[in-house]
Amino acid sequence: MPIPVNHTKPVRTTAKLHAFNQLQQWIIDGTLQPEEKLNDIELAQALGVSRTPIRESLQLLESQGFVTMQPGRATQVTAVETDDINNLLPPLAVLQALAAELSISNMDENTLELLEEKNKQFADALQAKEFTTALKVDEEFHQIIVDSANNPYILSMIEMLQAHVRRLFYYEKINLREYSVEQHDEIIRFLREKDTQKVTEVMRANWIYTIEEF
Repeated sequence: MPIPVNHTKPVRTTAKLHAFNQLQQWIIDGTLQPEEKLNDIELAQALGVSRTPIRESLQLLESQGFVTMQPGRATQVTAVETDDINNLLPPLAVLQALAAELSISNMDENTLELLEEKNKQFADALQAKEFTTALKVDEEFHQIIVDSANNPYILSMIEMLQAHVRRLFYYEKINLREYSVEQHDEIIRFLREKDTQKVTEVMRANWIYTIEEF
């Protein structure tokens, strides 16, 4: 089980949170491969923590569907099921659309300008064919809207679903298209106009069209 040694060390997070975030990222980007067996001692040494936060993190990852744990047997990374895109994106699209609707009452001009800047970064990344960067900036764009909705339950559900979507994107090498830039522009415009119906329609379409691309 090769484990990177040049990852960022924790600064102001608990050992459990740091371990969870790092392990989840390694599973998402393929550092830890599908169906790979995990050794908690090796993971603890790599992350500079005790085995307890590793075990707690693995339990949480199991509850989210990233690993399987069998007492007395190996802990493994779950397989990537490409058909899961049909199960992940529809509910994520609905939650993202709801977040956009709720964010309208909290949206100010500074936040709208930040969204415009993120969309410009997104467009530049696509133009340069830096698709990994584009995916990261796209997530940051949507995260601004989710945060503005100010609903912790929507936030937690979106985080979990989006992590699985991100993993599929890495594994299947799905690249976002320039059409998303236009949809982002429309989302910003309807947020500025406080048009609830149109912003939810465009937001949902922004996520669903990926199924067709896939």
